[in-house]
This record gives sequence, C-alpha cells and structure tokens, in this order.
Amino acid sequence: MSTRGTTLSGAEFQLTRTETISAAKTLTSGDSGKKFTLNAAAGVAITLPSVAVEGFNARFTVGAAFATTNFTVVSPTSVIQGSADVNSTLVPASNENTISFVASAETIGDYIEIYSDGTNYYAYGIAAAAGGITFTAV
Repeated sequence: MSTRGTTLSGAEFQLTRTETISAAKTLTSGDSGKKFTLNAAAGVAITLPSVAVEGFNARFTVGAAFATTNFTVVSPTSVIQGSADVNSTLVPASNENTISFVASAETIGDYIEIYSDGTNYYAYGIAAAAGGITFTAV
C-alpha cells in the first residue's frame, strides 16, 4: 500500500495508509504511519517492532465487536508509557508491554495511537466503556 499526494485545483490531499487486521500480525518499520482497523470475531496479537525504530507510529481502532478474546498490541520489552481515557477515567501505562482491547468491553471506534522515540513507546487512546482498554506488563 502506498501513500501519494494528489493535487486537485491547487489543493494537495494526502491519502492515509490503512489496513484491516483479522489475524495475528508482526509489524515492521514499513508499517509506520498506518491506521489499523481491528476486525475479527476473535481478537489476535499484534506485535510491535523493536522500540529502537525511532519515529514508528500507528493507530489501532476497533472496527467490529469481537466476542471471545482480546485484541492485544504487544511490545517485545516493557517500554509502553502513556494513558487512555477509558469511560472518562484515566488509565495510566508505566513500563508496560501489552495494550489490550478487552473483548467484553470493546466499542466500535475505541482506539490507541502509539509512537516510538527510540527508547519508549508512548500511547494514548480512548475507550467508551469501562475496562475497554487495559495496559499490563506480562
């Protein structure tokens, strides 16, 4: 998938690179900048590239209800920092390695955005229902 700018009557439009995830996936530096839609009946694991990939960034959005297992976004090391606004409650992340979109509490449109500075992943997101997003060190 490529991203190209398009000029139309003097205005430039930048297309967003998107991808639907419905099976386990290991991301690479080439996935940086993508917006991922989580869309499967059961959640799967998504593995982030090494935090050393400075500038890596992505967004993960719930695109369909999933009934049985969580979608997880996993860092190879416990370097996820940040927070999520979960049902109007701030849920902090400090030295975590797993972000979970919880199957019993997900809402279509819940999301997490992450980026790497080469040392840590920084995460921020929003979930509508209590318990919709959690951070853990597994």
